[in-house]
Amino acid sequence: MSLDASKWAWEIEMPTKKGGALKPLKKLVLLSLADRAGEDHCAYPSMSRLVDDTAMDRKTVLKIIDELIEDGLIEDTGERKGRTKQVKVYQLVGVKGRERGPKMEPFKDENTDLKGTNNGTVPTKEQFQQFHERVPTIPSKGPNVGTRNLPKNLPEESKNKKDWLCFKKLREEIYLADPDLDFEYLMTASWGDREKRAFEIYNADKNLCDALMNFHFADWLIHAYRTKYSKPAAGLQAKAGDSKQQHLTEKQIAAFAQKLAHHSEFSSKYSEPGDSYEKLAAKIAVKLEDPAQAKKWEKYLKQVGFTGTIAGETA
Repeated sequence: MSLDASKWAWEIEMPTKKGGALKPLKKLVLLSLADRAGEDHCAYPSMSRLVDDTAMDRKTVLKIIDELIEDGLIEDTGERKGRTKQVKVYQLVGVKGRERGPKMEPFKDENTDLKGTNNGTVPTKEQFQQFHERVPTIPSKGPNVGTRNLPKNLPEESKNKKDWLCFKKLREEIYLADPDLDFEYLMTASWGDREKRAFEIYNADKNLCDALMNFHFADWLIHAYRTKYSKPAAGLQAKAGDSKQQHLTEKQIAAFAQKLAHHSEFSSKYSEPGDSYEKLAAKIAVKLEDPAQAKKWEKYLKQVGFTGTIAGETA
């Protein structure tokens, strides 16, 4: 795992094109690749690993990888890994790292200088460097680089990380799900630590990266508040302007399209045979861009977390 690659993936601005994948989906695939990258910023996770990480189907992941290559964010090195030599190796383009350093080699056993007349005195700089001392190095293309990030493969800086929770990323995910929620209230609520412990226990054996942990914890926290802790007259303070009618933003459309695609009642009513979650979400996002259609679906939007009022008249 390369912290520089992960930091780069979080900060990169995702380009968009007409008919392409949604920004959040492209970001998720790029974060999964960065999480698997080695010291040379190359990654070669299997396709099943990317499907598990992102919860998308294989066809969608392959499409997004092609778009990332077109965007110049990754490139196919032409190298193949794995037992069958079919797993592609991707290079993350633009990562500025500080992880490469000179590789130290052991010196020969024979050292004639130390057997000379100066033996027993303070050694010179050249003599000091010739002591039989091997400096351990990690080969940049070793077999454990870019695998499933087992603890033995993680660098010390990752092992010393105390917590997966990133308040900045969590705030962004909660805002995408519902911009009217008061993040500060959620973080200072008395039940917050209890829900965090429950979430960690639930995901203990799933081996999720930090990005996915924050992504899923945002939904967990909002669901816990709405189903267990909210009260009609107290609790979460909404921002000013709740009662005002509004149009869905681009970020809201992307977030709510994903949620509606997984809503059992909605998906059973509007999906077509053979539709995957990602394909249905893409169709929903196109429909939500029309304010009149968004108004028709307002009932379902509120069931998945929307708290405002969509502009327009009910059909």
